[in-house]
Amino acid sequence: MKNQVAKLLSQALQQLTADAVIPADGIPVPVIERARESRHGDFACNIAMVLAKSARVRPRELAEKLVAALPQNQLVERVEVAGPGFINFYLTADAYHRLVPQAIEQGHSFGRSDIGRGQRVQVEFVSANPTGPLHVGHGRGAAYGAVVADLLEAVGFDVHREYYVNDAGRQMDILATSVWLRYLELCDQELVFPSNGYKGDYIWDIAATLHREHGAAYSHPVDELFREIPADEPAGGDKELHIDALIARSKGLLGDNRYRFVFELALNVILDDIRDDLALFGVTYEEWYSERTLTESGAVNRAIEKLRSMDQVYESSGALWFRS
Repeated sequence: MKNQVAKLLSQALQQLTADAVIPADGIPVPVIERARESRHGDFACNIAMVLAKSARVRPRELAEKLVAALPQNQLVERVEVAGPGFINFYLTADAYHRLVPQAIEQGHSFGRSDIGRGQRVQVEFVSANPTGPLHVGHGRGAAYGAVVADLLEAVGFDVHREYYVNDAGRQMDILATSVWLRYLELCDQELVFPSNGYKGDYIWDIAATLHREHGAAYSHPVDELFREIPADEPAGGDKELHIDALIARSKGLLGDNRYRFVFELALNVILDDIRDDLALFGVTYEEWYSERTLTESGAVNRAIEKLRSMDQVYESSGALWFRS
């Protein structure tokens, strides 16, 4: 319907051009927008205000001339000029009712097109850190992203839905260490849990899985774990230094393979929960892309070196900056 309103205005513009009311060159395509309030009609256009200066006519007067030049249309009930020169269109009830049989007849194909012409589009959405369950905000982002992807697909784009898994970096190490500390508690060891660790019940659940399947195989005396570790914030220390020291000590005591096992267990349990939650309301992806693959494959370093060769980066204050 918006296109039909634009067509009516284009015909009116052609008429005023023929009548020498407005200059023939540089006439823009009318922009039709949904009226913000129902009392202002169904659609509105500000073309009269856009053309008033070149036509040397007051915007409201030009709007009235445009309305007078509009062809009759059975789907338009009336057209009014409002404010400084807005043109408001009020549609008939039939303008909406006539779409119902079309929708029923066309079914799944109603409203679809090939505007995208098969162009490939990537839609990356949600991508919450796999350090805990999804919350309401993630759900909102999931619904929004899924709708955007579906709409693009409906108009002919080849859509690739991606969840970017942030499975690298410090937060993942805090997760793994948190799980191991809860596991140690399940092994009947007493400790003061770090203030900057992950404290949700899901951490206990993952630790219980590790304990149930492997017993005390991953246990270690906590006095070795906490020996000479910087004090935590509640004890007057720095919570960041405290958790970072615990991460480093955990890696050292467990060793690479055993630490990686705890890390992967926590990651996979949480990712499985995220997948299940998203699938419950119909959100699926073509790809779950691991951030670690970028670093482990060397892709990040290759990209940096390419930027260096193009003189697009520079070093300052101990960091590498993009030259923009």
